[in-house]
Amino acid sequence: MAKFVLAGRADCPYYAKAELLADYLQKNLPNFRVHKITQHPRVWELYYGVTSSMTTELMKVIAQENLETHREKELEEETRKDLVHPLQVWITSASAPACYSLIPILTSGEVFGMHTEISLNLLDNKQTEENLHIIVTETRDLVAPLLRSVSICTRVEDAFRQAHVIIILDEVTDQEVHTLEDCIRSRLPLCRLYGYLIEKNAHNSVRVIVGGKTFVNLKTVLLMRYAPNVAHNIVAVALGVEGRARAVLARKLRTTPSSIKNVIVWGNISGNNYIDLRKARIYRYESAIWGPPNYSRPVLSLMFDSEWVNRQYVETLQKQTATGKQFGAILAAHSIATTLKYWYHGSPPGEIVSLGVLSEGQFGIPEGIVFSMPVKFENGTWVVLTDLKDIEISEQIMTRMTSDLIQEKLVALGDLISFQPYQSETDLAKRDENTTLPTTYDNQENQGVSDEVDFLDLVLQPISEKPYSQEAINDSEDKSVEDQQIN
Repeated sequence: MAKFVLAGRADCPYYAKAELLADYLQKNLPNFRVHKITQHPRVWELYYGVTSSMTTELMKVIAQENLETHREKELEEETRKDLVHPLQVWITSASAPACYSLIPILTSGEVFGMHTEISLNLLDNKQTEENLHIIVTETRDLVAPLLRSVSICTRVEDAFRQAHVIIILDEVTDQEVHTLEDCIRSRLPLCRLYGYLIEKNAHNSVRVIVGGKTFVNLKTVLLMRYAPNVAHNIVAVALGVEGRARAVLARKLRTTPSSIKNVIVWGNISGNNYIDLRKARIYRYESAIWGPPNYSRPVLSLMFDSEWVNRQYVETLQKQTATGKQFGAILAAHSIATTLKYWYHGSPPGEIVSLGVLSEGQFGIPEGIVFSMPVKFENGTWVVLTDLKDIEISEQIMTRMTSDLIQEKLVALGDLISFQPYQSETDLAKRDENTTLPTTYDNQENQGVSDEVDFLDLVLQPISEKPYSQEAINDSEDKSVEDQQIN
């Protein structure tokens, strides 16, 4: 019940106007009541004797100040609520090594901010309960100021209650699978269950981030299917692949991986992807040309060894993918934490970040599949960088990447019986040979340079003394899908 007192002089026109408004509100609002007090003009002046000389413009200024003060109080109230109600962070398959490496980063304040307390919830099956208790004990021993609580959950029906952040790690299973199709279909039940529980139990603004080294794109698109109300807030981590590619380049150029920026990962994060160096830049590089910290040069302008770029670089990445070495616990944890940090606080200005998101037809990618592509993070969300120039992908390369992703989805949903790895005419003709992609390069320092590399024979057309340039590198040209995704 709202009760108001309206007082004024009996002959005051402002009082009369306020009285009309009060009568209207009292008539139309059931819980609005007004008590009116009128005084003779002489009595009112005897008590107050004050008249307002405030102009309308000044009133508007004061009203705006009041509004800004109100907004500041609202923000302060939200901050207080955050302190009272910490951020609920859930981690699935919490007995996995990646979780062990992830917890210290999450509790440090680096990811969510130095003033945001968190509660960790570790989800796994009953068989891992002993290991989970060990992790809980060690987490508490960190004495992290921003860690409000840490708990375990082995009852799947209780998963994701009031979750603000959900981190999906690779599930550990002893289930034996005999075919690639069985392996793909085995992802469906858990993703369907998680999707249902996210819809039912999680906060309506929950952010879901999918990591791991097996079927990352597939698990992400299945979660979107079964948690449609939060599908826009479900993404797949691609920074691990990007970091691996940057590290290999850095070793070749004898610099640090952090000095290399804007390497783009296209396609299947844990399978057939495409490492694009056309926008890659290198900072603080020791050479004849030197500049301030923000000075950078195109990576491809410094790559004189075409044989290394075409063959050894690709082979190195392929070997790491085949052995699974590219996704150790430390790299997986760092990639997830960095993606979350960008999601909450924004990515560095001007930098390109690779992220697995649902395609809406950007760059000619078929709709309805999760595809790694270039984005930036700002204002608590991500934006696909559709305005980038000179990053067109050939039809053959696009088909190679999207074919596997489309088939994975269809097999998982039961709409396709068997999976047929994509094979081009070139693959069939030279199945046992390593291949590279057609390469072109065009940048502001070498305008007009455009060189074609023979896709079949790996013959580089010489460019006098100009540095080598390429369009992009396919991360897994001739790996079988089974090798890429089951190992």
